Amino acid sequence: MKNNVQLTILILVSSLLFGCDTYNKDEFKKSAQNMYDEVQTNLKIKGNFCFYLGSVKFPYTDEPVLADDIQWAIWNKAKLAKTLPLFAEIGLLTRHPVDGKEELYHYDLTDLGREYQYEDIDRRDVEPIYDNSFCYGPIKVIKVTDVSEKTYERGLSGYNETQISVYFDYQVVDTPEWVIHNQDKLEALYDSSSVQLPNVTYPHMLLYIKGKDGKLYQKSSPYFLKQP
Repeated sequence: MKNNVQLTILILVSSLLFGCDTYNKDEFKKSAQNMYDEVQTNLKIKGNFCFYLGSVKFPYTDEPVLADDIQWAIWNKAKLAKTLPLFAEIGLLTRHPVDGKEELYHYDLTDLGREYQYEDIDRRDVEPIYDNSFCYGPIKVIKVTDVSEKTYERGLSGYNETQISVYFDYQVVDTPEWVIHNQDKLEALYDSSSVQLPNVTYPHMLLYIKGKDGKLYQKSSPYFLKQP
């Protein structure tokens, strides 16, 4: 199966030096906030929380499962059969029946959908793969609550590795009305933590790796991808 959107990959690895064995919570707060802000700027997305639709290029017409479909295509069509009707109901997509085929629908983005869309195009195959999500909710880091360090004989890199876990509280800025008003529907398809509400403080943890040069390398995803 193809990898889903780059949202799921540990990206934006940045080098940060905080001094010998002393970790400054204010510097970690700045580091975390910069990471979340930069991903929005670089990818031109509306926030750090994304509802993944599936691999789809708009405009799109429903495609029935075919006998010669590979497993990845079957899984993808099953996702789209759930996500597209929901976001049409919410107002981010249009949905019109195909003439003569009442069970099939034609979808396209509304103006609201274009505002919150994030499309990642994977061109590694012969045919491009268009992975689409609707993203919302910029993160505002409130404070770092704790920093802990632990060394593992076999870490993420497969050899001796020191990991620094940074725990912090955050709030979400500008959660749009279409998310707030459809919280139950979104959480029913995705999960109970898929909707981030305004004026609520949430805990999270970022992972850093201490390199042989003594610097810290940020190894956590800069956004939260919700799968249906």
